[in-house]
Amino acid sequence: MDGEIARVYGNRLRVRVCGLCWQDDDLLVVRHRALSPNGFWAPPGGGLETGETLENALVREFLEETGLHVRAGRFLFGCEFLHPPLHALELFFEATITGGVLQAGDDPELPLLTDAAFLPVATLAAKAEPDAHGIFRLASTAAEVRQLCGFYRI
Repeated sequence: MDGEIARVYGNRLRVRVCGLCWQDDDLLVVRHRALSPNGFWAPPGGGLETGETLENALVREFLEETGLHVRAGRFLFGCEFLHPPLHALELFFEATITGGVLQAGDDPELPLLTDAAFLPVATLAAKAEPDAHGIFRLASTAAEVRQLCGFYRI
């Protein structure tokens, strides 16, 4: 893990909002350069700001990270990520594209994003830890990801 990641995000609980956006059975993911030597692939999402609704945070994060305008759908599941110094509670929602052009965006806190793409879940699940989000250790197909519900520790 990059020392800058630990400095900016470490030693505090972060509440994150993430979205699952599908194109057939391919899932939209973004690649973060500092979390793994090969890049870390994860669904778009980020930190909830004080006074911001979950849905508005999701819409903002998608636009920042992917250039896409989305509509937030139903709540799907939650995850806790606890690997000191990082600790995050992630809330996953459906996301439907309403406009924009797909591109690797930017993270206002740290410029970490190098790619944005729709990828098969099997491709993501085949990546070695820590190169893909922990949900891909729970589910290795599009059908399995779509069945995730409840709460998971990853």
